[in-house]
Amino acid sequence: MSDRAVLEVIALSAEDAIAAQAGGADRLELVTDMAADGLTPPRETFAAIRAAVDVPLRVMLRAADGFSAGGAAGVDALVAQAAALRAEGAEEFVLGFLNPDGTPDLVAVEALVAELAGCRWTFHRAIDRAADRDALRTALAALPGLDTYLTAGAAGGVDEGLPVLVAEAARRGEPGYEPRLLVGGGLRLDHLPALRGAGLDAFHIGGAARPDGWAGPVSPSAVATWREALS
Repeated sequence: MSDRAVLEVIALSAEDAIAAQAGGADRLELVTDMAADGLTPPRETFAAIRAAVDVPLRVMLRAADGFSAGGAAGVDALVAQAAALRAEGAEEFVLGFLNPDGTPDLVAVEALVAELAGCRWTFHRAIDRAADRDALRTALAALPGLDTYLTAGAAGGVDEGLPVLVAEAARRGEPGYEPRLLVGGGLRLDHLPALRGAGLDAFHIGGAARPDGWAGPVSPSAVATWREALS
């Protein structure tokens, strides 16, 4: 495990991306519409960001608020978006869907993973709404490209989920626990000592990079504060 922790920052635009990279972000998560907790950005937005920065980009595949893929029609639309983004040069993605009973929607996830054809991807905070986190991991374990879980440890955020994050970090390398834990969701700087002490080495921020809220831009100095705290 590298001593340098990964810092991933949410970017909505090329301007965000440039600011985040200037502040020391290692990777960006590209989304649109944070009022819906982040949806798939337009292909043109990805292209503009890809041209503006040279850090890795993970692109959200999500059409609506919540964790439903939207049935067969929704899955088909997401597959088409994924194909268009791949044609534009996208190589890393973020996705995650649940059935109404809280089990992973394997039909939707497998359809997208097939389109991604080996691209690396993050299963996002749908895991924090899953009926059984361990069973979800087991169900997804054999899917190609899954290298990260974005999680707060609990639906309510890191304050609530910290014990789960510490326990799951201790299981790294066990079947279903090979993917890296990327901690995000109500994450604060004061959480870092306990998380780093538990061996966690990847962190995801959105609002924390924007002192003026989601209506304002990413602040390079806010990102740099996190980068320094992780160094």
